[in-house]
Amino acid sequence: MSTTIVIVIIVVAVVIILLVAWLLMRKRREHQRVEAEGIRDRAAEKEFEVAQQEARAEETAARGRAAKAESEAKAAQAEQLAQQAHMHRGEAADSRTELDKEWERADKVDPDSRSGDAPRED
Repeated sequence: MSTTIVIVIIVVAVVIILLVAWLLMRKRREHQRVEAEGIRDRAAEKEFEVAQQEARAEETAARGRAAKAESEAKAAQAEQLAQQAHMHRGEAADSRTELDKEWERADKVDPDSRSGDAPRED
């Protein structure tokens, strides 16, 4: 075998090895493209579901904010009513004191009253 034939065989073998390597790399890239497309398809299918979840979360947060605002308004209203009740109790106590004085005065004026016998019960 001459040196030229050995060199040609080695060159052909290297070319074949490089060609096979190139084909394998190309096949691998195509497989990766197909796999990536599958991943993208599954992600696109989940996109709608995730958007719905986000919308539900925002809606729930909005309802929470509305409930908080409503409870704050109710708390303010309750505080105002408590203050009014306190004022009404004070007015009622003053009125009760005046009324008791009127009863005592009536008892003092009435000659038939037994005001000295026992205290008056309401």
